[in-house]
Amino acid sequence: MAKSTLSFVCQNCGAAYNRWQGKCESCGEWNTLTEEDTTGSVPVSIRSKRRGRTFALESLTGKSNDAPRLSSGMTELDRVTGGGFVRGSVLLVGGDPGIGKSTLLTQATSMLARSGHRAVYISGEEAVAQVRLRAERLGLADAPVQLAAETSVEDIVSTLSEGAVPRLIVIDSIQTMWTDTVESAPGTVTQVRASAQALIRFAKKSGAAIILVGHVTKDGQIAGPRVVEHMVDAVLSFEGEGSQQFRILRAVKNRFGPTDEIGVFEMTGLGLREVSNPSELFLSERDLGSPGTAVFAGIEGTRPVLVELQALVAPTTLGTPRRAVVGWDPSRLSMVLAVLEAHCGVKLSGYDVYLNVAGGLRIQEPAADLAAAAALVSSLVNAPLPTDAVYFGEISLSGAVRPVAQTSARLKEAAKLGFGRAVLPESARGEVGSDGGLALNSVGGLTSLVAEIAARGSPRNTGAGNREAGREGVTEKNATPSRFRRENS
Repeated sequence: MAKSTLSFVCQNCGAAYNRWQGKCESCGEWNTLTEEDTTGSVPVSIRSKRRGRTFALESLTGKSNDAPRLSSGMTELDRVTGGGFVRGSVLLVGGDPGIGKSTLLTQATSMLARSGHRAVYISGEEAVAQVRLRAERLGLADAPVQLAAETSVEDIVSTLSEGAVPRLIVIDSIQTMWTDTVESAPGTVTQVRASAQALIRFAKKSGAAIILVGHVTKDGQIAGPRVVEHMVDAVLSFEGEGSQQFRILRAVKNRFGPTDEIGVFEMTGLGLREVSNPSELFLSERDLGSPGTAVFAGIEGTRPVLVELQALVAPTTLGTPRRAVVGWDPSRLSMVLAVLEAHCGVKLSGYDVYLNVAGGLRIQEPAADLAAAAALVSSLVNAPLPTDAVYFGEISLSGAVRPVAQTSARLKEAAKLGFGRAVLPESARGEVGSDGGLALNSVGGLTSLVAEIAARGSPRNTGAGNREAGREGVTEKNATPSRFRRENS
Protein backbone atom coordinates (compact mmCIF):
# COMPACT_ATOMS: atom_id res chain seq x y z
CA MET A 1 0.00 0.00 0.00
CA ALA A 2 1.24 3.45 -0.91
CA LYS A 3 1.75 5.81 1.98
CA SER A 4 -0.71 8.71 2.11
CA THR A 5 1.00 11.95 1.08
CA LEU A 6 -0.54 15.37 1.65
CA SER A 7 0.59 18.47 -0.16
CA PHE A 8 -0.69 21.97 -0.73
CA VAL A 9 -1.58 22.64 -4.38
CA CYS A 10 -2.23 26.08 -5.87
CA GLN A 11 -5.70 26.20 -7.42
CA ASN A 12 -4.56 28.83 -9.93
CA CYS A 13 -1.40 27.40 -11.49
CA GLY A 14 -1.11 23.86 -10.07
CA ALA A 15 2.18 24.32 -8.17
CA ALA A 16 2.60 21.98 -5.19
CA TYR A 17 4.24 22.74 -1.81
CA ASN A 18 4.94 20.60 1.25
CA ARG A 19 3.52 23.21 3.63
CA TRP A 20 0.86 25.91 3.54
CA GLN A 21 1.79 29.50 2.78
CA GLY A 22 -0.26 32.57 2.02
CA LYS A 23 1.22 33.41 -1.37
CA CYS A 24 2.01 31.07 -4.24
CA GLU A 25 5.60 31.64 -5.33
CA SER A 26 4.89 30.38 -8.85
CA CYS A 27 2.01 32.63 -9.94
CA GLY A 28 2.01 35.25 -7.18
CA GLU A 29 -1.64 34.73 -6.15
CA TRP A 30 -2.73 34.89 -2.52
CA ASN A 31 -4.81 32.32 -0.59
CA THR A 32 -4.93 29.78 -3.43
CA LEU A 33 -3.17 26.84 -1.71
CA THR A 34 -5.45 23.93 -0.80
CA GLU A 35 -4.51 20.71 0.97
CA GLU A 36 -4.85 17.67 -1.31
CA ASP A 37 -3.97 14.00 -1.19
CA THR A 38 -1.49 13.37 -3.98
CA THR A 39 -1.16 9.63 -3.44
CA GLY A 40 -1.19 7.77 -6.76
CA SER A 41 -3.22 4.65 -7.47
CA VAL A 42 -0.04 2.60 -8.10
CA PRO A 43 2.89 2.55 -5.65
CA VAL A 44 6.12 4.16 -6.76
CA SER A 45 8.06 0.90 -6.35
CA ILE A 46 5.77 -0.83 -8.87
CA ARG A 47 5.69 2.08 -11.33
CA SER A 48 9.49 2.27 -11.44
CA LYS A 49 9.80 -1.40 -12.53
CA ARG A 50 7.37 -1.11 -15.47
CA ARG A 51 9.06 -1.70 -18.82
CA GLY A 52 8.07 0.43 -21.79
CA ARG A 53 6.77 -0.99 -25.07
CA THR A 54 8.38 -0.46 -28.43
CA PHE A 55 6.66 1.53 -31.16
CA ALA A 56 7.28 2.07 -34.87
CA LEU A 57 9.21 5.08 -36.17
CA GLU A 58 8.42 6.76 -39.47
CA SER A 59 10.33 9.09 -41.78
CA LEU A 60 9.49 12.66 -42.73
CA THR A 61 8.65 11.67 -46.31
CA GLY A 62 5.27 10.20 -47.00
CA LYS A 63 1.68 11.10 -47.75
CA SER A 64 -0.34 12.65 -44.95
CA ASN A 65 -4.10 12.96 -45.21
CA ASP A 66 -5.91 16.03 -43.95
CA ALA A 67 -7.93 15.53 -40.81
CA PRO A 68 -11.63 15.15 -41.72
CA ARG A 69 -13.86 17.87 -40.31
CA LEU A 70 -17.46 17.81 -39.21
CA SER A 71 -19.48 20.96 -39.85
CA SER A 72 -21.54 22.12 -36.88
CA GLY A 73 -24.22 23.75 -39.04
CA MET A 74 -23.36 27.19 -37.64
CA THR A 75 -21.23 29.27 -40.00
CA GLU A 76 -19.76 31.50 -37.30
CA LEU A 77 -18.78 28.54 -35.13
CA ASP A 78 -17.15 26.79 -38.09
CA ARG A 79 -15.25 29.98 -38.90
CA VAL A 80 -13.67 30.09 -35.44
CA THR A 81 -12.82 26.37 -35.30
CA GLY A 82 -11.22 26.48 -38.75
CA GLY A 83 -13.94 24.77 -40.79
CA GLY A 84 -15.57 22.40 -38.32
CA PHE A 85 -14.76 19.87 -35.60
CA VAL A 86 -11.79 17.57 -36.24
CA ARG A 87 -12.22 13.89 -35.33
CA GLY A 88 -10.56 13.10 -32.01
CA SER A 89 -10.06 16.76 -31.07
CA VAL A 90 -10.80 18.29 -27.68
CA LEU A 91 -11.97 21.90 -27.35
CA LEU A 92 -12.16 24.01 -24.20
CA VAL A 93 -14.84 26.74 -24.17
CA GLY A 94 -14.75 29.42 -21.50
CA GLY A 95 -16.86 32.48 -20.72
CA ASP A 96 -18.53 34.47 -17.98
CA PRO A 97 -21.51 32.90 -16.19
CA GLY A 98 -24.75 33.48 -18.10
CA ILE A 99 -22.98 34.62 -21.27
CA GLY A 100 -24.59 31.85 -23.36
CA LYS A 101 -22.13 28.93 -23.44
CA SER A 102 -24.78 26.29 -22.77
CA THR A 103 -27.13 27.93 -25.28
CA LEU A 104 -24.48 27.86 -27.99
CA LEU A 105 -23.55 24.23 -27.37
CA THR A 106 -27.19 23.16 -27.16
CA GLN A 107 -27.81 24.66 -30.60
CA ALA A 108 -24.65 23.07 -32.03
CA THR A 109 -25.48 19.58 -30.74
CA SER A 110 -29.09 19.89 -31.92
CA MET A 111 -28.03 20.81 -35.47
CA LEU A 112 -25.59 17.90 -35.59
CA ALA A 113 -28.21 15.48 -34.29
CA ARG A 114 -30.74 16.67 -36.87
CA SER A 115 -28.22 16.02 -39.64
CA GLY A 116 -27.98 12.34 -38.67
CA HIS A 117 -24.92 12.32 -36.37
CA ARG A 118 -24.88 11.01 -32.81
CA ALA A 119 -24.48 13.95 -30.40
CA VAL A 120 -24.31 13.57 -26.62
CA TYR A 121 -24.77 16.38 -24.05
CA ILE A 122 -23.61 15.53 -20.53
CA SER A 123 -24.32 18.10 -17.83
CA GLY A 124 -22.65 18.08 -14.45
CA GLU A 125 -24.30 21.26 -13.21
CA GLU A 126 -27.92 20.93 -14.38
CA ALA A 127 -30.47 18.16 -14.32
CA VAL A 128 -31.88 16.63 -17.48
CA ALA A 129 -35.16 18.48 -16.95
CA GLN A 130 -33.36 21.83 -16.92
CA VAL A 131 -31.58 21.06 -20.19
CA ARG A 132 -34.93 20.07 -21.73
CA LEU A 133 -36.48 23.37 -20.63
CA ARG A 134 -33.71 25.26 -22.41
CA ALA A 135 -34.19 23.16 -25.54
CA GLU A 136 -37.95 23.87 -25.53
CA ARG A 137 -37.31 27.60 -25.17
CA LEU A 138 -34.95 27.47 -28.16
CA GLY A 139 -37.37 25.40 -30.24
CA LEU A 140 -35.03 22.40 -30.32
CA ALA A 141 -37.03 19.90 -28.28
CA ASP A 142 -37.47 17.59 -31.27
CA ALA A 143 -33.72 17.23 -31.92
CA PRO A 144 -32.48 13.66 -31.21
CA VAL A 145 -29.78 14.75 -28.75
CA GLN A 146 -28.84 12.21 -26.06
CA LEU A 147 -28.83 13.81 -22.58
CA ALA A 148 -27.36 12.74 -19.25
CA ALA A 149 -26.58 14.27 -15.87
CA GLU A 150 -23.39 12.58 -14.65
CA THR A 151 -20.08 13.63 -13.08
CA SER A 152 -18.09 10.36 -12.88
CA VAL A 153 -15.55 10.18 -15.70
CA GLU A 154 -15.31 6.38 -15.55
CA ASP A 155 -19.09 6.02 -15.92
CA ILE A 156 -19.16 8.53 -18.78
CA VAL A 157 -16.39 6.75 -20.73
CA SER A 158 -17.96 3.32 -20.15
CA THR A 159 -21.38 4.53 -21.35
CA LEU A 160 -20.09 6.30 -24.45
CA SER A 161 -17.96 3.31 -25.45
CA GLU A 162 -21.09 1.22 -26.08
CA GLY A 163 -22.75 1.34 -29.48
CA ALA A 164 -21.83 3.76 -32.23
CA VAL A 165 -19.11 6.29 -31.43
CA PRO A 166 -20.60 9.78 -30.88
CA ARG A 167 -19.43 12.43 -33.31
CA LEU A 168 -19.73 15.23 -30.74
CA ILE A 169 -19.69 15.09 -26.93
CA VAL A 170 -20.30 18.13 -24.70
CA ILE A 171 -19.09 18.06 -21.09
CA ASP A 172 -20.66 20.89 -19.07
CA SER A 173 -18.50 21.52 -17.14
CA ILE A 174 -15.02 20.06 -16.56
CA GLN A 175 -14.86 21.52 -13.02
CA THR A 176 -17.69 19.23 -11.90
CA MET A 177 -16.08 15.99 -13.16
CA TRP A 178 -14.22 13.58 -10.88
CA THR A 179 -12.28 10.35 -11.31
CA ASP A 180 -11.44 7.46 -8.97
CA THR A 181 -7.73 7.59 -9.80
CA VAL A 182 -7.15 10.55 -7.46
CA GLU A 183 -8.43 11.24 -3.95
CA SER A 184 -8.98 15.00 -4.24
CA ALA A 185 -12.36 16.67 -4.12
CA PRO A 186 -14.14 17.60 -7.38
CA GLY A 187 -13.13 21.01 -8.67
CA THR A 188 -9.57 20.91 -7.40
CA VAL A 189 -6.57 21.19 -9.67
CA THR A 190 -5.71 17.50 -9.38
CA GLN A 191 -9.24 16.35 -10.23
CA VAL A 192 -9.63 18.75 -13.16
CA ARG A 193 -6.31 17.69 -14.64
CA ALA A 194 -6.95 13.96 -14.20
CA SER A 195 -10.52 14.16 -15.52
CA ALA A 196 -9.43 16.13 -18.57
CA GLN A 197 -6.65 13.66 -19.29
CA ALA A 198 -9.06 10.70 -19.14
CA LEU A 199 -11.51 12.39 -21.54
CA ILE A 200 -8.69 13.35 -23.92
CA ARG A 201 -7.50 9.72 -24.04
CA PHE A 202 -11.02 8.60 -24.88
CA ALA A 203 -11.30 11.21 -27.65
CA LYS A 204 -8.00 10.21 -29.27
CA LYS A 205 -8.85 6.52 -29.05
CA SER A 206 -12.44 6.67 -30.30
CA GLY A 207 -12.23 9.59 -32.73
CA ALA A 208 -15.07 11.56 -31.11
CA ALA A 209 -14.86 15.34 -30.82
CA ILE A 210 -15.26 16.54 -27.23
CA ILE A 211 -16.10 20.06 -26.05
CA LEU A 212 -15.22 20.88 -22.44
CA VAL A 213 -16.87 23.87 -20.78
CA GLY A 214 -14.64 25.71 -18.32
CA HIS A 215 -15.43 28.18 -15.58
CA VAL A 216 -13.99 31.70 -15.70
CA THR A 217 -12.36 33.55 -12.82
CA LYS A 218 -13.09 37.16 -11.86
CA ASP A 219 -10.15 38.26 -14.04
CA GLY A 220 -11.71 36.67 -17.14
CA GLN A 221 -9.27 33.74 -17.29
CA ILE A 222 -10.37 30.12 -17.57
CA ALA A 223 -10.33 28.62 -14.08
CA GLY A 224 -8.18 25.63 -13.24
CA PRO A 225 -4.56 24.83 -14.04
CA ARG A 226 -3.00 26.30 -17.16
CA VAL A 227 -1.79 22.82 -18.06
CA VAL A 228 -5.35 21.92 -19.14
CA GLU A 229 -5.19 24.59 -21.83
CA HIS A 230 -1.98 23.01 -23.10
CA MET A 231 -3.55 19.55 -23.11
CA VAL A 232 -6.53 20.40 -25.32
CA ASP A 233 -6.39 21.13 -29.05
CA ALA A 234 -8.30 24.43 -29.04
CA VAL A 235 -9.32 27.05 -26.49
CA LEU A 236 -12.33 29.21 -27.36
CA SER A 237 -13.40 32.28 -25.39
CA PHE A 238 -17.03 33.39 -25.43
CA GLU A 239 -17.07 37.13 -24.75
CA GLY A 240 -19.73 39.80 -24.41
CA GLU A 241 -21.43 42.17 -22.04
CA GLY A 242 -24.60 41.17 -20.24
CA SER A 243 -26.23 44.47 -21.20
CA GLN A 244 -25.42 44.02 -24.91
CA GLN A 245 -27.32 41.70 -27.23
CA PHE A 246 -24.37 40.30 -29.16
CA ARG A 247 -21.67 37.80 -28.24
CA ILE A 248 -18.21 37.19 -29.69
CA LEU A 249 -16.56 33.77 -29.94
CA ARG A 250 -12.78 34.09 -30.19
CA ALA A 251 -10.13 31.39 -30.64
CA VAL A 252 -7.31 31.77 -28.13
CA LYS A 253 -5.54 28.58 -29.24
CA ASN A 254 -6.25 26.28 -32.18
CA ARG A 255 -4.06 23.47 -33.46
CA PHE A 256 -6.25 22.90 -36.51
CA GLY A 257 -7.10 26.45 -37.55
CA PRO A 258 -6.39 30.17 -37.16
CA THR A 259 -6.34 31.99 -33.84
CA ASP A 260 -7.36 35.44 -35.10
CA GLU A 261 -10.88 34.65 -36.34
CA ILE A 262 -13.98 35.70 -34.44
CA GLY A 263 -17.60 34.59 -34.63
CA VAL A 264 -20.32 37.14 -33.91
CA PHE A 265 -23.70 36.11 -32.50
CA GLU A 266 -26.74 38.06 -31.38
CA MET A 267 -28.65 36.91 -28.31
CA THR A 268 -32.39 36.76 -28.98
CA GLY A 269 -35.38 35.18 -27.32
CA LEU A 270 -34.92 32.08 -29.49
CA GLY A 271 -31.24 31.67 -28.77
CA LEU A 272 -28.12 32.86 -30.55
CA ARG A 273 -28.50 34.22 -34.06
CA GLU A 274 -25.49 34.36 -36.37
CA VAL A 275 -24.41 37.80 -37.58
CA SER A 276 -22.97 37.64 -41.09
CA ASN A 277 -22.05 41.36 -41.24
CA PRO A 278 -20.80 42.50 -37.81
CA SER A 279 -20.04 46.04 -39.01
CA GLU A 280 -23.72 46.87 -39.44
CA LEU A 281 -24.42 45.63 -35.90
CA PHE A 282 -21.59 47.61 -34.28
CA LEU A 283 -22.56 50.82 -36.10
CA SER A 284 -26.34 50.44 -35.80
CA GLU A 285 -26.69 52.79 -32.80
CA ARG A 286 -24.01 55.27 -33.80
CA ASP A 287 -24.41 58.85 -32.58
CA LEU A 288 -23.67 61.05 -35.60
CA GLY A 289 -22.09 64.47 -35.22
CA SER A 290 -20.80 64.06 -31.66
CA PRO A 291 -17.24 65.10 -30.79
CA GLY A 292 -14.94 62.30 -29.68
CA THR A 293 -16.24 59.54 -31.97
CA ALA A 294 -14.29 57.96 -34.83
CA VAL A 295 -14.98 54.88 -36.96
CA PHE A 296 -12.12 52.40 -37.09
CA ALA A 297 -11.75 50.00 -40.05
CA GLY A 298 -10.23 46.90 -38.48
CA ILE A 299 -9.48 43.32 -39.47
CA GLU A 300 -10.49 40.31 -37.39
CA GLY A 301 -8.94 37.26 -38.98
CA THR A 302 -9.93 37.35 -42.64
CA ARG A 303 -12.98 39.57 -42.16
CA PRO A 304 -12.98 43.39 -42.05
CA VAL A 305 -14.95 44.88 -39.17
CA LEU A 306 -15.93 48.53 -38.71
CA VAL A 307 -16.41 49.68 -35.14
CA GLU A 308 -16.84 53.03 -33.41
CA LEU A 309 -14.25 54.35 -30.95
CA GLN A 310 -15.58 56.78 -28.34
CA ALA A 311 -13.33 59.17 -26.40
CA LEU A 312 -14.06 61.64 -23.63
CA VAL A 313 -11.49 64.20 -22.45
CA ALA A 314 -12.69 66.21 -19.44
CA PRO A 315 -10.87 68.55 -17.01
CA THR A 316 -9.83 66.68 -13.89
CA THR A 317 -10.29 67.66 -10.27
CA LEU A 318 -7.79 65.10 -9.00
CA GLY A 319 -4.07 65.36 -8.51
CA THR A 320 -3.49 62.41 -10.86
CA PRO A 321 -5.73 62.35 -13.96
CA ARG A 322 -7.69 59.18 -14.65
CA ARG A 323 -6.98 56.96 -17.66
CA ALA A 324 -9.78 54.47 -18.30
CA VAL A 325 -10.10 52.28 -21.40
CA VAL A 326 -12.60 49.55 -22.31
CA GLY A 327 -12.01 47.21 -25.25
CA TRP A 328 -8.45 48.31 -26.03
CA ASP A 329 -4.97 47.84 -24.61
CA PRO A 330 -4.32 50.42 -21.84
CA SER A 331 -0.62 50.43 -22.76
CA ARG A 332 -1.44 51.53 -26.31
CA LEU A 333 -3.58 54.36 -24.94
CA SER A 334 -0.70 55.54 -22.75
CA MET A 335 1.64 55.45 -25.76
CA VAL A 336 -0.76 57.46 -27.96
CA LEU A 337 -1.21 60.07 -25.22
CA ALA A 338 2.57 60.38 -24.85
CA VAL A 339 3.04 60.85 -28.61
CA LEU A 340 0.29 63.48 -28.72
CA GLU A 341 1.94 65.47 -25.95
CA ALA A 342 5.56 65.05 -27.10
CA HIS A 343 5.20 65.61 -30.84
CA CYS A 344 1.84 67.31 -31.35
CA GLY A 345 1.70 69.75 -28.46
CA VAL A 346 -1.50 68.29 -27.03
CA LYS A 347 -1.44 68.85 -23.28
CA LEU A 348 -3.51 66.20 -21.50
CA SER A 349 -1.86 66.28 -18.07
CA GLY A 350 -4.83 68.18 -16.61
CA TYR A 351 -7.57 66.07 -18.19
CA ASP A 352 -9.25 62.76 -17.45
CA VAL A 353 -9.21 60.48 -20.50
CA TYR A 354 -11.80 57.79 -21.17
CA LEU A 355 -11.75 55.55 -24.25
CA ASN A 356 -14.40 52.97 -25.16
CA VAL A 357 -14.89 50.57 -28.05
CA ALA A 358 -18.61 50.68 -28.77
CA GLY A 359 -20.45 47.38 -28.71
CA GLY A 360 -18.09 45.48 -26.41
CA LEU A 361 -15.63 44.37 -29.11
CA ARG A 362 -12.03 43.97 -27.97
CA ILE A 363 -9.49 45.37 -30.45
CA GLN A 364 -6.01 43.86 -30.44
CA GLU A 365 -4.33 45.21 -33.55
CA PRO A 366 -2.23 48.44 -33.46
CA ALA A 367 -4.04 49.81 -36.53
CA ALA A 368 -6.53 51.47 -34.17
CA ASP A 369 -3.93 54.02 -33.02
CA LEU A 370 -4.92 56.62 -35.61
CA ALA A 371 -8.65 56.33 -34.89
CA ALA A 372 -8.05 56.58 -31.13
CA ALA A 373 -5.86 59.67 -31.55
CA ALA A 374 -8.45 61.35 -33.80
CA ALA A 375 -11.21 60.65 -31.27
CA LEU A 376 -9.14 62.01 -28.37
CA VAL A 377 -8.25 65.26 -30.13
CA SER A 378 -11.83 65.64 -31.36
CA SER A 379 -13.14 65.43 -27.81
CA LEU A 380 -10.47 67.77 -26.47
CA VAL A 381 -11.09 70.64 -28.93
CA ASN A 382 -14.85 69.93 -29.28
CA ALA A 383 -14.60 69.31 -33.04
CA PRO A 384 -16.89 66.61 -34.52
CA LEU A 385 -15.16 64.38 -37.06
CA PRO A 386 -16.70 63.79 -40.51
CA THR A 387 -19.46 61.22 -40.19
CA ASP A 388 -18.55 59.53 -43.49
CA ALA A 389 -14.85 58.96 -42.67
CA VAL A 390 -13.01 55.89 -41.41
CA TYR A 391 -9.57 55.87 -39.78
CA PHE A 392 -6.84 53.26 -39.55
CA GLY A 393 -3.06 53.36 -39.13
CA GLU A 394 -0.33 52.56 -36.62
CA ILE A 395 1.39 55.42 -34.79
CA SER A 396 5.11 55.14 -34.07
CA LEU A 397 6.90 56.77 -31.16
CA SER A 398 8.26 59.43 -33.49
CA GLY A 399 4.76 60.53 -34.47
CA ALA A 400 4.84 58.95 -37.93
CA VAL A 401 1.84 57.00 -39.20
CA ARG A 402 2.92 53.53 -40.33
CA PRO A 403 1.04 51.34 -42.85
CA VAL A 404 -1.01 48.30 -41.83
CA ALA A 405 -1.96 45.09 -43.59
CA GLN A 406 -5.02 44.45 -45.80
CA THR A 407 -5.69 48.06 -46.72
CA SER A 408 -7.88 47.16 -49.70
CA ALA A 409 -10.17 44.93 -47.61
CA ARG A 410 -10.71 47.74 -45.10
CA LEU A 411 -11.58 50.24 -47.83
CA LYS A 412 -13.98 47.85 -49.58
CA GLU A 413 -15.88 47.23 -46.35
CA ALA A 414 -16.11 50.97 -45.71
CA ALA A 415 -17.40 51.65 -49.23
CA LYS A 416 -19.97 48.86 -48.89
CA LEU A 417 -21.40 50.48 -45.76
CA GLY A 418 -21.70 53.90 -47.40
CA PHE A 419 -18.62 55.74 -46.13
CA GLY A 420 -17.19 58.38 -48.46
CA ARG A 421 -13.65 59.03 -47.24
CA ALA A 422 -10.80 57.29 -45.47
CA VAL A 423 -7.87 58.61 -43.44
CA LEU A 424 -4.98 56.20 -43.89
CA PRO A 425 -1.16 56.16 -43.81
CA GLU A 426 0.55 57.90 -46.70
CA SER A 427 2.78 54.93 -47.49
CA ALA A 428 -0.30 52.68 -47.89
CA ARG A 429 -1.49 54.38 -51.09
CA GLY A 430 0.50 51.96 -53.23
CA GLU A 431 -1.37 48.98 -51.73
CA VAL A 432 -4.82 50.37 -52.52
CA GLY A 433 -6.62 48.45 -55.25
CA SER A 434 -10.29 49.07 -55.88
CA ASP A 435 -11.27 51.58 -53.19
CA GLY A 436 -14.91 51.74 -54.22
CA GLY A 437 -14.83 55.49 -54.95
CA LEU A 438 -13.61 56.57 -51.50
CA ALA A 439 -11.82 59.90 -51.11
CA LEU A 440 -8.44 59.00 -49.63
CA ASN A 441 -6.80 61.40 -47.16
CA SER A 442 -3.28 60.11 -46.58
CA VAL A 443 -1.29 61.38 -43.61
CA GLY A 444 2.42 60.86 -43.10
CA GLY A 445 2.53 62.07 -39.52
CA LEU A 446 0.16 62.56 -36.64
CA THR A 447 0.93 66.30 -36.43
CA SER A 448 -0.92 67.15 -39.63
CA LEU A 449 -4.05 65.28 -38.53
CA VAL A 450 -4.04 67.00 -35.12
CA ALA A 451 -3.67 70.42 -36.76
CA GLU A 452 -6.57 69.73 -39.12
CA ILE A 453 -8.89 68.66 -36.30
CA ALA A 454 -7.81 71.50 -34.01
CA ALA A 455 -8.55 74.09 -36.72
CA ARG A 456 -12.22 73.05 -36.65
CA GLY A 457 -12.48 73.14 -32.85
CA SER A 458 -14.82 75.36 -30.85
CA PRO A 459 -14.70 76.39 -27.16
CA ARG A 460 -16.65 74.32 -24.68
CA ASN A 461 -19.40 75.93 -22.64
CA THR A 462 -18.20 74.62 -19.29
CA GLY A 463 -18.12 77.77 -17.15
CA ALA A 464 -15.76 80.69 -16.70
CA GLY A 465 -12.84 78.59 -15.44
CA ASN A 466 -12.80 76.17 -18.38
CA ARG A 467 -14.36 78.29 -21.11
CA GLU A 468 -11.21 78.12 -23.22
CA ALA A 469 -10.46 74.43 -22.52
CA GLY A 470 -10.92 73.46 -26.13
CA ARG A 471 -8.24 75.91 -27.26
CA GLU A 472 -5.81 75.52 -24.37
CA GLY A 473 -5.54 71.76 -24.89
CA VAL A 474 -3.38 72.18 -28.02
CA THR A 475 -0.30 74.34 -27.46
CA GLU A 476 2.08 75.98 -29.90
CA LYS A 477 4.52 73.06 -29.86
CA ASN A 478 5.58 71.54 -33.20
CA ALA A 479 2.42 70.98 -35.20
CA THR A 480 0.08 73.82 -34.27
CA PRO A 481 -0.70 75.71 -37.51
CA SER A 482 -0.20 79.44 -37.81
CA ARG A 483 -3.94 80.14 -38.14
CA PHE A 484 -4.57 78.32 -34.86
CA ARG A 485 -1.87 80.43 -33.13
CA ARG A 486 -3.54 83.58 -34.45
CA GLU A 487 -6.87 82.45 -33.00
CA ASN A 488 -5.29 81.96 -29.58
CA SER A 489 -3.61 85.38 -29.70
